[in-house]
Amino acid sequence: MKRYKRVLAVLAGTTMIVSSMTACGSGGDTKSTGSNSEYPELNLSMAVNGTDTQIDTQVGQKLAELVSEKSGGNITIDVFPNDTLAGGNATKGIEYVCAGSTDLAAYATSTLSAIDPLLNVATMPWIFDSYEEAAEVIATTGGEYYADELDDKGLTYLGAFHNGFRQLTNSKHAVTKPDDLKGLKIRIPGSEIYMTFWQAVGASPTAMSWSEVFTAIQQGTIDGQENGVPITDSAKMYEVQKYLTLWNYCYDADLVIANSKVWDSLDEKTQDLLKECIAEACEWGNDKIVEDEKTLVEKFKDNGMQVDELTDEQLEPFKELIKEPMNEIKAKYGKDACEAFGIDTEGVKFSN
Repeated sequence: MKRYKRVLAVLAGTTMIVSSMTACGSGGDTKSTGSNSEYPELNLSMAVNGTDTQIDTQVGQKLAELVSEKSGGNITIDVFPNDTLAGGNATKGIEYVCAGSTDLAAYATSTLSAIDPLLNVATMPWIFDSYEEAAEVIATTGGEYYADELDDKGLTYLGAFHNGFRQLTNSKHAVTKPDDLKGLKIRIPGSEIYMTFWQAVGASPTAMSWSEVFTAIQQGTIDGQENGVPITDSAKMYEVQKYLTLWNYCYDADLVIANSKVWDSLDEKTQDLLKECIAEACEWGNDKIVEDEKTLVEKFKDNGMQVDELTDEQLEPFKELIKEPMNEIKAKYGKDACEAFGIDTEGVKFSN
């Protein structure tokens, strides 16, 4: 595999993001407004998978505000939550960006893995100890890796922001040790990493559309779910789940991407403006996730949830259970992918 050939210069120096933003592929109307105009008139479309209140939508809207303000209103971005451009189907939404039917998008790496499983590498359990560490890695070698992988799909990597550390809620009992997970039916996204993890720790993982989860919990079809704190809140899980385990077991980032042909069609000055606004919007999103999580955990407690925040000592038995299964997955992803995110490869037997 080629080694990070499209390393975006903007990666250096941003908190977590980089690169830039994009032009008129699907409906980006470009026309000059005359010699007095610093920027051409552009209207860009941006797809996000989250609801109106989720972080990807909020970052998209913040980006749209910044771009409009700094371009004097010449450049506008229309943000479409819930993948409405693709009828609510995230995989189709990604395909639309690849084809240039949509100009820009922000998707979680776990969602983008539908077009490239290697983009899921940084969702391996407990590879980051903090948001600060995740941001630092993605601002350098991690972002370079994303840029390289996305380039093969006709996509330009623009930057990244926290989608959040994933936690666990359930209706049965507190989870503080592996035995507590035995037999628990937990909804997970359809990913080999998640399936392997939950089987290794003794739970019964079930892949299920997120739209079905609340009702499935009410009906007892599943016992719990794992997700970031903001999504857990927006889905009102505190109404049907009594127990929350805070253990930061998995990190996911939202990547800002553009159709490469759209991006390459922009003049340098417009690209520079968009890069600047993306970096600012993503940093704003990172700060918001961190602050919101503190407030939301207190909200969960006020709504009657029992919250257990696991210590490093409590996490060790879980980490021991997943060590061998995860080493097998690391071997599949390869040495380059693991090194890009600082993933421990002790004991991993790579084929190359």
